[in-house]
Amino acid sequence: MLNSGQTRCRLIERTGRRVRLTPAGLLLARRGREILDRMADVEAELRALNDEPIGTVRLGVFQSAIYSLAVPAANRLATTHPHLHLELVEMEPHESGPALRSGDADVIVTTTDYAGLTPGADLEVMSLGSDPVVLVLPQGHPLASRTAVDLAACKEETWACDRPQSYMADLTLRLCREAGFEPRVACRFSNYLMLLRHVETAGSVALLPALAVTADHAVVTRRLSPPVHRNVAVVVRRGAPQRAAVNAVIAALRDHPEIEALAAPDPARDHGDGDHRP
Repeated sequence: MLNSGQTRCRLIERTGRRVRLTPAGLLLARRGREILDRMADVEAELRALNDEPIGTVRLGVFQSAIYSLAVPAANRLATTHPHLHLELVEMEPHESGPALRSGDADVIVTTTDYAGLTPGADLEVMSLGSDPVVLVLPQGHPLASRTAVDLAACKEETWACDRPQSYMADLTLRLCREAGFEPRVACRFSNYLMLLRHVETAGSVALLPALAVTADHAVVTRRLSPPVHRNVAVVVRRGAPQRAAVNAVIAALRDHPEIEALAAPDPARDHGDGDHRP
């Protein structure tokens, strides 16, 4: 712990019988997290000289990949690298790119189709797979009899959507407009579990990544015609600190058991018309 002699500043002062922080003390307190993080980075870098992953790695991951991808990776790392602590932070694509570049995240799982993510020489992008965007319907819905659904058939439906300006909300609005209508929105939930529950109980419809729809929901999913996919990737800053720990997290994310949603074919190869762009 730094003291007044080391900082050459008074850190505390007496006010009657009490002691309070001086302005210098308040500044040091605010910077405490940054100082501790840097100390952890240095320790990790020293240990990494022996290729031992250690320290805390903050993983920013969008909601639908938390339990399908990130939590299993964290469980594997807890066994294989007990000195590495993986901190999971829910971040949607419009949040994770800036967090990665600012250092608030060390690794992110995102979609490279999001316009706000501009890959450059500072970022390293590694593909995890292609995840189809599906139409989510309540059980017994007339459109469930179709193998694939043109969104133009949904113009009279009531929609459950994500928050405004989020990735899925923007995608839903754009695809509906391309189909010739404005979606009539009944609710906006950032939590996909609540959104799926609304489809179940209120009869709304929604567009969601296949990763977000699990078998414990009483809904029906149908692929879109033409198909729409999002490309899922793990992204890191080049030259990031704690490289051994970051590499271990990347390996755990990429070396996952088969996830059906991420095994979707790339429609750019199947159709050649770029319809995969969310």
